[in-house]
Amino acid sequence: MATETVVHDEVEAQEIWEGGNRPFKASYGKLMMWYFLLSDAFTFAGFLIAYGALRFSSPTWPVPDFVFSTAPFGLHNWFPGGKAPLIFVTFMSFLLIVSSVTMVRAVQEGKRYNKRGVIWWMFLTIIGGFGFLGCQAWEWSNLIGVEGVTISKNPFSVQTESGTYLKLDEIAAFPGLTKHEDHGVTYFEDVDGNKYFEKVDHHGHKYGGESFDKGDSYLVTYHHGAYQYGAYKDAGGNLKTEKFGPKAFGALFFCITGFHGFHVFSGVVFLLIILINVATGLYHERKNEYEMVEKIGLYWHFVDLVWVFVFLVFYLL
Repeated sequence: MATETVVHDEVEAQEIWEGGNRPFKASYGKLMMWYFLLSDAFTFAGFLIAYGALRFSSPTWPVPDFVFSTAPFGLHNWFPGGKAPLIFVTFMSFLLIVSSVTMVRAVQEGKRYNKRGVIWWMFLTIIGGFGFLGCQAWEWSNLIGVEGVTISKNPFSVQTESGTYLKLDEIAAFPGLTKHEDHGVTYFEDVDGNKYFEKVDHHGHKYGGESFDKGDSYLVTYHHGAYQYGAYKDAGGNLKTEKFGPKAFGALFFCITGFHGFHVFSGVVFLLIILINVATGLYHERKNEYEMVEKIGLYWHFVDLVWVFVFLVFYLL
């Protein structure tokens, strides 16, 4: 009788304590991936909240439609006014979103133990990742090399008052200015060292004689490694020059998009490694429904989701 009681107690204890069960039916590897993604989400949230705080506390923050209005191979010239606001970054986002769809298909094929299907859809995902990185490299090189944006200087801003851009002869009419030449560019300088240029953009368009309203976007021209401050006349007839935009714009842009780009690059590297393992049949032999493919899929979807918020904050607000 005592023996039966002990056996019964042991069976009951086994039914109560089932430590081998997986929480939420997820493996240890999946849980660790979720923990990592949660901590990473906090990091991105901190970056984006900081950006929002600085963005809405500055009266002269650049307008995204004006900053991100160019595209490779001069494609922006096909659009009215020679500008294609957010067209290129929209294409970048499309690439990343499509790569997320192909990643879903790779996971589905893994559940079916279709090795060839997994290889094909992961390969397309990698192509999408490389495409996004290539687009981001062009965007960075254009902003740095052509527009002159750095982590410490930002030539993009908005006007804080109304005025009219001046032509060279109109600038020369103001007293106390001396004429100078620099790489074929004529400008005038006052006794305090302020330089007054006729405003000319990268496409050779001159803005002399054009009026603008308070809040209009502008770009300080970047020429031969130096910045040209467009000269203008305010409502009171005073000679003035455009000022730089807030330094924080460039610093935050390169920091946050660079941090996200590093995640994309890391994801592409992991995808390549896992793709090789899939091709060798390693995961097929484990008979665990290609769980490693599913785990890298979680990471890739997270990277895509974060880009949605980065796109919203930087390019739409």
